[in-house]
Amino acid sequence: MGTRTAHVKEAGQSLWLDNIQRKELQDGTLKRMIVEDGICGVTSNPTIFMNAVSKSTDYDEQIMRLTNEGKSSGEIYHHITIEDIRTAGELFLPVYEETGHKDGFVSIEVNPQHAFNVEESILEARDVVTEIGLPNIMVKIPGTREGLAVVRQLIIEGFNVNVTLLFDPERYRQVAETYIQALEERSRQGNDISDVHSVASFFISRVDANVDRILDESGKENAAALRGEAAIQVAKVTYAIYQDLFFGERFSALREKGARIQRVLWASTGTKDPSYSDVKYVDGLIGPQTINTLPPKTLAALRDHGVVKQTIDIGLKDAPEILRNIEACGVDFAALYSRLEDEGVKAFEKSYLDLLQSVEEKGKSLCAKAAN
Repeated sequence: MGTRTAHVKEAGQSLWLDNIQRKELQDGTLKRMIVEDGICGVTSNPTIFMNAVSKSTDYDEQIMRLTNEGKSSGEIYHHITIEDIRTAGELFLPVYEETGHKDGFVSIEVNPQHAFNVEESILEARDVVTEIGLPNIMVKIPGTREGLAVVRQLIIEGFNVNVTLLFDPERYRQVAETYIQALEERSRQGNDISDVHSVASFFISRVDANVDRILDESGKENAAALRGEAAIQVAKVTYAIYQDLFFGERFSALREKGARIQRVLWASTGTKDPSYSDVKYVDGLIGPQTINTLPPKTLAALRDHGVVKQTIDIGLKDAPEILRNIEACGVDFAALYSRLEDEGVKAFEKSYLDLLQSVEEKGKSLCAKAAN
């Protein structure tokens, strides 16, 4: 493999695709990305499925059939997602085996309406993974305070978990410590911990989008020079925490029992500000034992003109000072992290509800046309 995307592997980073589309599962597009670009995983969420269903005819036949069978929009959504995730999972099984179960994962999100309901999230996660029936499925759990309890229980039970919607380095620390504690408990119970997998999905571009607005309004002399710095510096602080937790003494005891580290996954890496490079959050976050999950446009940009070299540890020790300078311009990071988490949960719930409405409307329309 000679593409830029494939060379990212040489720096120790895995590339996952932040998209799922039935046509691409069936026509060989995703298979080519695996072979030519080294794509070794897929992430999904309600927004991705909303776009897939509403902007294509890929699902029309299934929607019409299930509507005729009297299925509710929620039941139809369930059938759609289970089918696509299972198909993707089967496609990535060879990657899962070839990498010794390090990669080849496909992530499916639990109902975002359960983001603050511990028991409902645990029950749904168990049911979904069991129904799909593949070893390379990761269930996505929002990294809310309530989500930590869900993550802990699922890891103890041996499920693979993608902890999502992380913005705050300290919340990331709590997520990583929860993972470690759960592995310790699973080991104490006499269960194997060598094939339990987890990633922590840290959202990037939304941080800059919000911080830059505050900097633009601050009037501080150095504010302009700090634009576009926050997200990558926050990621660097997070990466330093990751290094301390997973390459320190405490985790070494688990590692001796075969435990896998919980890798950091950089999410939301499509650039929102057109004045920035469209590979800003790819080129700037390349490092060993990490993952970057790319939307299709960003993957294409990386393939075309990305600069592939290890960058995550450049200026790692300077990151806290840069963030303090940004705070001095009026940015309250603690308040920002809290708001972004809340907005993220609400956005996924809205996409889920919009998708249900779209499925219902499309089902009625298709059935009416067929009847005429």
